[in-house]
Amino acid sequence: MKNVIRNLAVPGLLAFAMLTGQVWAQQATATSGKSTSATAATHHSQKRADAVEQRISDLHAQLKITDQQSKQWDAFAQTMRDNAKKTADAFRDRAQKLPSMNADEAMKSYAALTQLHAENMQKLSAAMSDLYAVLSSDQKQTADEMYRNTGAQGHKAMHKQKSAAPASSASSAMPASH
Repeated sequence: MKNVIRNLAVPGLLAFAMLTGQVWAQQATATSGKSTSATAATHHSQKRADAVEQRISDLHAQLKITDQQSKQWDAFAQTMRDNAKKTADAFRDRAQKLPSMNADEAMKSYAALTQLHAENMQKLSAAMSDLYAVLSSDQKQTADEMYRNTGAQGHKAMHKQKSAAPASSASSAMPASH
């Protein structure tokens, strides 16, 4: 009888131990993967924030913003930051949920991102209008040249100017013409 129990119990315990070990290993991998993903997402978010700050700095220098224009400039720059943060948060949220979404949900989430982009551009446009109203003639000419898309050459130049800026921050700093 002892041999029967031993013959049944030992293979069963070994199988249980191997299965439990595999589950623990999968959980450890999933947990470390999440922390690695979280670390990568944090790093990526910081790179995006840095790119937006660089774009703000570049625009400030190119437009030669004066102290008298600082109120409108600060509002414009803050809108760029807010848009970039909202966009990054929305993309991160979608990326986390995407693996469990069905096609209908994925399409709706993409439509929500598109709507967010449109809303961000409306806010940025309003902030630009306020800033543009206080710019000098020379500053307006500079802004016009920066934001005017003159065909393929303008498109290439625009991408060279913002090469440090990530694609999703485009709604925070550049026109939606591309």
